[in-house]
Amino acid sequence: MKFVIERAALLKSLGHVQSVVERRNAIAILSNVLIEAAGGRVSLATTDMDVAITDSTEAEIATEGATTAPVHTLYDIVRKLPEGAQVEIESDGAGRMVLRAGRSTFNLSCLPKEDFPVPSEGEYSHRFTLPAEELRALIDRTRFAISTEETRYYLNGIFVHSAEEDGVRVLRAVATDGHRLARIQMPQPDGAGDMPGIIVPRKAVNELRKLIDESTDPVDIALSDSRIRFTFDAMVIGSKLIDGTFPDYQRVIPEGNDKMLEVDCREFTAAVDRVSTISTEKSRAIKLAVDKGNLVLSASSPDNGTATEELEVSYGADAIEIGFNSRYLLDITQQIEGNGAQFALSDPASPTIIQDTADKSALYVLMPMRV
Repeated sequence: MKFVIERAALLKSLGHVQSVVERRNAIAILSNVLIEAAGGRVSLATTDMDVAITDSTEAEIATEGATTAPVHTLYDIVRKLPEGAQVEIESDGAGRMVLRAGRSTFNLSCLPKEDFPVPSEGEYSHRFTLPAEELRALIDRTRFAISTEETRYYLNGIFVHSAEEDGVRVLRAVATDGHRLARIQMPQPDGAGDMPGIIVPRKAVNELRKLIDESTDPVDIALSDSRIRFTFDAMVIGSKLIDGTFPDYQRVIPEGNDKMLEVDCREFTAAVDRVSTISTEKSRAIKLAVDKGNLVLSASSPDNGTATEELEVSYGADAIEIGFNSRYLLDITQQIEGNGAQFALSDPASPTIIQDTADKSALYVLMPMRV
Protein backbone atom coordinates (compact mmCIF):
# COMPACT_ATOMS: atom_id res chain seq x y z
CA MET A 1 0.00 0.00 0.00
CA LYS A 2 1.25 3.46 -0.86
CA PHE A 3 -0.52 6.80 -1.15
CA VAL A 4 -0.06 10.56 -0.77
CA ILE A 5 -2.65 12.70 0.99
CA GLU A 6 -2.96 16.28 2.18
CA ARG A 7 -2.29 16.68 5.89
CA ALA A 8 -5.59 18.60 6.47
CA ALA A 9 -7.70 15.88 4.82
CA LEU A 10 -5.97 13.09 6.74
CA LEU A 11 -6.21 14.97 10.04
CA LYS A 12 -9.93 15.61 9.55
CA SER A 13 -10.65 11.94 8.85
CA LEU A 14 -8.50 10.74 11.75
CA GLY A 15 -10.24 13.24 14.02
CA HIS A 16 -13.59 11.75 13.03
CA VAL A 17 -12.63 8.13 13.79
CA GLN A 18 -10.14 8.30 16.67
CA SER A 19 -12.48 9.42 19.48
CA VAL A 20 -14.34 6.09 19.61
CA VAL A 21 -11.10 4.27 20.52
CA GLU A 22 -10.22 4.00 24.21
CA ARG A 23 -6.75 5.26 25.14
CA ARG A 24 -6.02 2.05 27.04
CA ASN A 25 -7.07 -1.15 25.36
CA ALA A 26 -6.58 -4.72 26.51
CA ILE A 27 -7.05 -5.91 22.91
CA ALA A 28 -4.26 -4.46 20.77
CA ILE A 29 -6.15 -4.43 17.46
CA LEU A 30 -8.89 -2.24 18.98
CA SER A 31 -6.27 0.50 19.43
CA ASN A 32 -5.69 0.53 15.69
CA VAL A 33 -7.30 2.18 12.70
CA LEU A 34 -7.94 0.11 9.58
CA ILE A 35 -6.48 2.00 6.60
CA GLU A 36 -7.63 0.92 3.15
CA ALA A 37 -6.41 2.60 -0.06
CA ALA A 38 -8.36 1.87 -3.25
CA GLY A 39 -10.15 3.63 -6.09
CA GLY A 40 -8.64 7.05 -5.48
CA ARG A 41 -9.83 7.15 -1.85
CA VAL A 42 -8.45 6.25 1.57
CA SER A 43 -10.90 4.74 4.03
CA LEU A 44 -10.27 4.83 7.80
CA ALA A 45 -12.21 2.62 10.21
CA THR A 46 -12.18 2.17 14.01
CA THR A 47 -14.30 0.24 16.49
CA ASP A 48 -14.62 -0.58 20.18
CA MET A 49 -16.77 -3.63 19.31
CA ASP A 50 -19.96 -1.68 20.14
CA VAL A 51 -19.58 1.46 18.01
CA ALA A 52 -17.80 1.51 14.63
CA ILE A 53 -16.93 4.60 12.56
CA THR A 54 -15.74 4.71 8.95
CA ASP A 55 -14.66 7.83 7.06
CA SER A 56 -13.11 8.19 3.62
CA THR A 57 -11.31 10.94 1.74
CA GLU A 58 -9.60 11.47 -1.60
CA ALA A 59 -5.89 10.65 -2.00
CA GLU A 60 -3.33 9.87 -4.69
CA ILE A 61 -3.07 6.09 -4.61
CA ALA A 62 0.17 4.62 -5.95
CA THR A 63 -0.40 1.07 -4.68
CA GLU A 64 -3.73 -0.21 -3.40
CA GLY A 65 -3.76 -2.17 -0.15
CA ALA A 66 -4.66 -2.12 3.54
CA THR A 67 -3.10 -2.26 7.00
CA THR A 68 -3.82 -1.17 10.58
CA ALA A 69 -1.86 1.31 12.72
CA PRO A 70 -2.19 2.76 16.25
CA VAL A 71 -4.83 5.45 15.74
CA HIS A 72 -3.96 7.84 18.60
CA THR A 73 -0.24 7.79 17.72
CA LEU A 74 -1.02 8.40 14.05
CA TYR A 75 -3.46 11.21 14.91
CA ASP A 76 -0.89 12.92 17.18
CA ILE A 77 1.80 12.69 14.49
CA VAL A 78 -0.41 14.18 11.77
CA ARG A 79 -1.69 16.88 14.13
CA LYS A 80 1.89 18.05 14.77
CA LEU A 81 2.90 18.16 11.12
CA PRO A 82 3.09 21.62 9.50
CA GLU A 83 -0.02 22.94 7.76
CA GLY A 84 -0.09 22.28 4.04
CA ALA A 85 2.21 19.26 4.27
CA GLN A 86 1.85 16.39 1.82
CA VAL A 87 1.85 13.11 3.73
CA GLU A 88 3.15 9.92 2.12
CA ILE A 89 2.15 6.66 3.76
CA GLU A 90 3.62 3.32 2.71
CA SER A 91 3.16 -0.18 4.10
CA ASP A 92 5.13 -3.24 3.06
CA GLY A 93 2.68 -5.74 4.50
CA ALA A 94 5.35 -7.02 6.93
CA GLY A 95 4.13 -5.26 10.07
CA ARG A 96 5.66 -1.82 9.43
CA MET A 97 4.21 1.43 8.09
CA VAL A 98 6.32 4.44 7.06
CA LEU A 99 4.93 7.98 7.16
CA ARG A 100 6.90 10.75 5.47
CA ALA A 101 6.17 14.48 5.43
CA GLY A 102 8.86 16.98 4.42
CA ARG A 103 11.97 16.00 6.33
CA SER A 104 10.08 13.96 8.91
CA THR A 105 9.93 10.16 8.78
CA PHE A 106 8.00 7.92 11.19
CA ASN A 107 8.05 4.12 11.35
CA LEU A 108 4.99 2.60 13.00
CA SER A 109 4.25 -0.97 14.05
CA CYS A 110 1.22 -2.43 12.28
CA LEU A 111 -1.10 -5.36 12.83
CA PRO A 112 -2.56 -7.40 9.95
CA LYS A 113 -5.81 -6.09 8.48
CA GLU A 114 -7.24 -9.61 8.86
CA ASP A 115 -7.16 -9.14 12.66
CA PHE A 116 -9.41 -6.09 12.51
CA PRO A 117 -12.92 -7.04 13.73
CA VAL A 118 -15.80 -6.64 11.31
CA PRO A 119 -19.19 -6.48 13.09
CA SER A 120 -21.89 -8.85 11.88
CA GLU A 121 -24.54 -6.35 10.86
CA GLY A 122 -27.39 -8.61 9.84
CA GLU A 123 -30.09 -7.37 7.47
CA TYR A 124 -31.22 -3.76 7.80
CA SER A 125 -34.99 -4.08 7.60
CA HIS A 126 -35.99 -0.45 8.19
CA ARG A 127 -34.57 2.66 6.53
CA PHE A 128 -35.47 6.33 6.73
CA THR A 129 -33.84 9.74 6.38
CA LEU A 130 -33.70 12.75 8.72
CA PRO A 131 -32.32 16.22 7.98
CA ALA A 132 -29.10 16.81 9.94
CA GLU A 133 -30.59 19.78 11.85
CA GLU A 134 -33.58 17.69 13.00
CA LEU A 135 -31.30 14.89 14.19
CA ARG A 136 -29.12 17.42 16.06
CA ALA A 137 -32.24 18.83 17.77
CA LEU A 138 -33.48 15.35 18.66
CA ILE A 139 -30.16 14.53 20.35
CA ASP A 140 -29.60 17.89 22.06
CA ARG A 141 -33.06 18.02 23.58
CA THR A 142 -32.93 14.52 25.08
CA ARG A 143 -29.38 13.32 25.78
CA PHE A 144 -28.91 15.35 28.98
CA ALA A 145 -31.55 13.12 30.60
CA ILE A 146 -29.83 9.81 29.71
CA SER A 147 -29.07 7.81 32.85
CA THR A 148 -25.45 7.04 33.73
CA GLU A 149 -26.42 4.35 36.23
CA GLU A 150 -25.01 1.15 34.75
CA THR A 151 -27.31 -1.14 36.73
CA ARG A 152 -30.28 0.37 34.86
CA TYR A 153 -28.61 -0.27 31.52
CA TYR A 154 -31.92 0.04 29.62
CA LEU A 155 -31.94 3.78 30.53
CA ASN A 156 -28.37 4.34 29.23
CA GLY A 157 -29.56 5.61 25.86
CA ILE A 158 -32.29 7.36 23.87
CA PHE A 159 -35.48 5.41 23.19
CA VAL A 160 -36.59 6.07 19.60
CA HIS A 161 -39.93 4.77 18.35
CA SER A 162 -42.97 5.43 16.22
CA ALA A 163 -46.01 6.82 18.07
CA GLU A 164 -49.32 8.55 17.51
CA GLU A 165 -50.26 12.04 18.76
CA ASP A 166 -53.76 13.44 18.10
CA GLY A 167 -54.24 11.03 15.22
CA VAL A 168 -50.91 11.94 13.58
CA ARG A 169 -47.98 9.51 13.32
CA VAL A 170 -44.77 10.90 14.84
CA LEU A 171 -41.19 9.80 15.44
CA ARG A 172 -40.54 10.18 19.16
CA ALA A 173 -37.32 10.16 21.20
CA VAL A 174 -37.29 9.77 24.99
CA ALA A 175 -34.60 9.74 27.66
CA THR A 176 -34.91 9.57 31.44
CA ASP A 177 -32.73 8.97 34.49
CA GLY A 178 -35.59 8.70 36.98
CA HIS A 179 -35.22 12.34 38.11
CA ARG A 180 -36.16 14.02 34.83
CA LEU A 181 -37.61 12.94 31.51
CA ALA A 182 -37.14 14.49 28.07
CA ARG A 183 -39.46 13.70 25.16
CA ILE A 184 -39.26 15.19 21.67
CA GLN A 185 -41.26 14.29 18.60
CA MET A 186 -41.35 15.21 14.93
CA PRO A 187 -43.40 14.21 11.88
CA GLN A 188 -42.73 10.58 11.09
CA PRO A 189 -40.36 10.21 8.11
CA ASP A 190 -41.14 7.79 5.28
CA GLY A 191 -39.92 4.31 6.15
CA ALA A 192 -40.17 4.68 9.94
CA GLY A 193 -43.84 3.68 10.19
CA ASP A 194 -43.45 0.09 11.38
CA MET A 195 -40.01 0.41 12.99
CA PRO A 196 -39.54 -1.34 16.35
CA GLY A 197 -38.79 0.70 19.46
CA ILE A 198 -34.99 0.91 19.84
CA ILE A 199 -32.59 2.18 22.50
CA VAL A 200 -29.53 3.93 21.01
CA PRO A 201 -26.60 3.80 23.51
CA ARG A 202 -25.15 6.96 25.05
CA LYS A 203 -21.70 6.52 23.47
CA ALA A 204 -23.15 6.16 19.97
CA VAL A 205 -25.36 9.21 20.57
CA ASN A 206 -22.39 11.33 21.67
CA GLU A 207 -20.14 10.22 18.79
CA LEU A 208 -22.92 10.85 16.27
CA ARG A 209 -23.64 14.31 17.69
CA LYS A 210 -19.99 15.34 17.31
CA LEU A 211 -19.80 14.11 13.73
CA ILE A 212 -23.02 15.71 12.45
CA ASP A 213 -22.10 19.08 13.96
CA GLU A 214 -20.79 20.43 10.65
CA SER A 215 -22.97 18.35 8.33
CA THR A 216 -25.76 19.76 6.18
CA ASP A 217 -26.47 16.50 4.34
CA PRO A 218 -29.53 14.41 5.25
CA VAL A 219 -28.66 11.44 7.47
CA ASP A 220 -29.72 7.98 6.24
CA ILE A 221 -30.68 5.71 9.15
CA ALA A 222 -30.90 1.93 8.84
CA LEU A 223 -32.07 -0.54 11.51
CA SER A 224 -31.60 -4.27 11.98
CA ASP A 225 -32.70 -6.38 14.95
CA SER A 226 -29.62 -5.49 16.97
CA ARG A 227 -27.83 -2.60 15.22
CA ILE A 228 -28.34 0.93 13.89
CA ARG A 229 -26.34 2.61 11.11
CA PHE A 230 -26.08 6.31 10.27
CA THR A 231 -24.71 7.34 6.86
CA PHE A 232 -23.94 10.95 5.84
CA ASP A 233 -21.25 12.87 3.97
CA ALA A 234 -18.43 10.28 3.58
CA MET A 235 -19.06 8.72 6.99
CA VAL A 236 -20.75 5.65 8.37
CA ILE A 237 -21.43 5.13 12.10
CA GLY A 238 -22.68 1.73 13.19
CA SER A 239 -23.64 0.76 16.73
CA LYS A 240 -25.14 -2.07 18.71
CA LEU A 241 -28.54 -1.27 20.19
CA ILE A 242 -29.21 -1.74 23.90
CA ASP A 243 -30.84 -5.12 24.39
CA GLY A 244 -33.47 -4.22 26.94
CA THR A 245 -37.00 -2.92 27.45
CA PHE A 246 -37.49 0.80 27.96
CA PRO A 247 -40.03 1.47 30.74
CA ASP A 248 -43.54 2.78 30.05
CA TYR A 249 -42.59 6.47 30.19
CA GLN A 250 -46.18 7.63 29.59
CA ARG A 251 -47.01 6.67 33.17
CA VAL A 252 -44.47 9.24 34.40
CA ILE A 253 -46.07 12.14 32.50
CA PRO A 254 -48.75 13.62 34.82
CA GLU A 255 -52.15 14.53 33.39
CA GLY A 256 -53.83 16.57 36.13
CA ASN A 257 -51.37 19.46 36.50
CA ASP A 258 -53.64 22.54 36.38
CA LYS A 259 -51.50 25.32 37.91
CA MET A 260 -49.98 27.10 34.88
CA LEU A 261 -46.87 29.24 35.37
CA GLU A 262 -45.36 31.10 32.41
CA VAL A 263 -41.94 32.76 32.64
CA ASP A 264 -39.55 34.60 30.36
CA CYS A 265 -37.16 31.70 29.75
CA ARG A 266 -33.95 33.74 29.48
CA GLU A 267 -34.70 35.78 32.63
CA PHE A 268 -35.73 32.68 34.54
CA THR A 269 -32.65 30.67 33.52
CA ALA A 270 -30.29 33.50 34.48
CA ALA A 271 -32.05 33.95 37.85
CA VAL A 272 -31.89 30.20 38.65
CA ASP A 273 -28.19 30.21 37.75
CA ARG A 274 -27.49 33.18 40.05
CA VAL A 275 -29.51 31.99 43.05
CA SER A 276 -28.21 28.42 42.85
CA THR A 277 -24.66 29.69 43.43
CA ILE A 278 -25.52 29.54 47.14
CA SER A 279 -26.95 26.00 47.14
CA THR A 280 -24.79 23.12 48.33
CA GLU A 281 -22.83 21.14 45.73
CA LYS A 282 -24.52 17.91 46.79
CA SER A 283 -28.21 18.81 46.65
CA ARG A 284 -28.16 21.88 44.32
CA ALA A 285 -31.60 22.64 45.78
CA ILE A 286 -33.57 25.73 44.80
CA LYS A 287 -37.09 26.70 45.90
CA LEU A 288 -39.77 28.33 43.73
CA ALA A 289 -42.49 30.21 45.62
CA VAL A 290 -45.24 31.26 43.20
CA ASP A 291 -48.20 33.54 43.86
CA LYS A 292 -50.36 35.78 41.67
CA GLY A 293 -48.02 37.29 39.06
CA ASN A 294 -44.91 36.82 41.20
CA LEU A 295 -42.17 34.20 41.57
CA VAL A 296 -39.54 34.16 44.32
CA LEU A 297 -36.51 31.95 43.76
CA SER A 298 -34.50 31.09 46.86
CA ALA A 299 -31.62 28.90 47.99
CA SER A 300 -29.89 28.44 51.32
CA SER A 301 -26.83 26.66 52.59
CA PRO A 302 -25.43 26.29 56.13
CA ASP A 303 -21.99 27.17 54.77
CA ASN A 304 -22.73 29.81 52.15
CA GLY A 305 -25.80 31.73 53.41
CA THR A 306 -29.00 32.52 51.49
CA ALA A 307 -30.06 34.06 48.17
CA THR A 308 -33.40 35.22 46.78
CA GLU A 309 -34.56 36.79 43.54
CA GLU A 310 -38.01 37.94 42.42
CA LEU A 311 -39.45 37.72 38.91
CA GLU A 312 -42.67 38.94 37.36
CA VAL A 313 -44.50 35.97 35.87
CA SER A 314 -47.86 34.93 34.49
CA TYR A 315 -49.64 32.87 37.16
CA GLY A 316 -53.23 32.98 38.42
CA ALA A 317 -53.69 29.80 40.48
CA ASP A 318 -53.30 29.17 44.22
CA ALA A 319 -49.93 29.90 45.80
CA ILE A 320 -47.44 27.03 45.77
CA GLU A 321 -43.90 26.37 46.95
CA ILE A 322 -41.89 23.65 45.22
CA GLY A 323 -38.22 22.63 45.22
CA PHE A 324 -36.04 21.38 42.35
CA ASN A 325 -32.46 20.37 41.68
CA SER A 326 -31.21 23.57 40.04
CA ARG A 327 -28.85 21.70 37.71
CA TYR A 328 -31.69 19.57 36.35
CA LEU A 329 -33.86 22.69 35.99
CA LEU A 330 -31.15 24.50 34.00
CA ASP A 331 -30.55 21.45 31.79
CA ILE A 332 -34.18 21.68 30.72
CA THR A 333 -34.61 25.45 30.36
CA GLN A 334 -31.41 25.68 28.29
CA GLN A 335 -33.08 23.44 25.68
CA ILE A 336 -36.02 25.85 25.25
CA GLU A 337 -35.35 27.97 22.19
CA GLY A 338 -38.36 30.29 22.41
CA ASN A 339 -38.85 33.28 24.71
CA GLY A 340 -41.36 31.66 27.06
CA ALA A 341 -41.40 28.52 29.21
CA GLN A 342 -44.57 27.03 30.65
CA PHE A 343 -44.60 25.06 33.92
CA ALA A 344 -47.63 22.85 34.59
CA LEU A 345 -47.64 22.35 38.39
CA SER A 346 -49.78 20.21 40.69
CA ASP A 347 -48.40 20.15 44.23
CA PRO A 348 -44.98 20.22 45.96
CA ALA A 349 -44.61 16.42 45.81
CA SER A 350 -45.75 15.76 42.23
CA PRO A 351 -43.77 15.93 38.97
CA THR A 352 -43.90 19.14 36.94
CA ILE A 353 -44.25 19.41 33.15
CA ILE A 354 -42.11 22.03 31.40
CA GLN A 355 -42.58 23.09 27.76
CA ASP A 356 -41.70 25.85 25.33
CA THR A 357 -44.83 28.03 25.12
CA ALA A 358 -44.37 28.37 21.34
CA ASP A 359 -43.25 24.82 20.51
CA LYS A 360 -45.01 21.83 22.02
CA SER A 361 -42.90 19.23 20.16
CA ALA A 362 -40.63 18.87 23.22
CA LEU A 363 -41.94 17.98 26.67
CA TYR A 364 -39.93 17.71 29.89
CA VAL A 365 -40.92 16.18 33.22
CA LEU A 366 -39.00 17.10 36.38
CA MET A 367 -39.39 15.44 39.76
CA PRO A 368 -39.48 17.86 42.70
CA MET A 369 -37.27 17.63 45.77
CA ARG A 370 -37.80 18.56 49.40
CA VAL A 371 -36.17 21.88 50.25
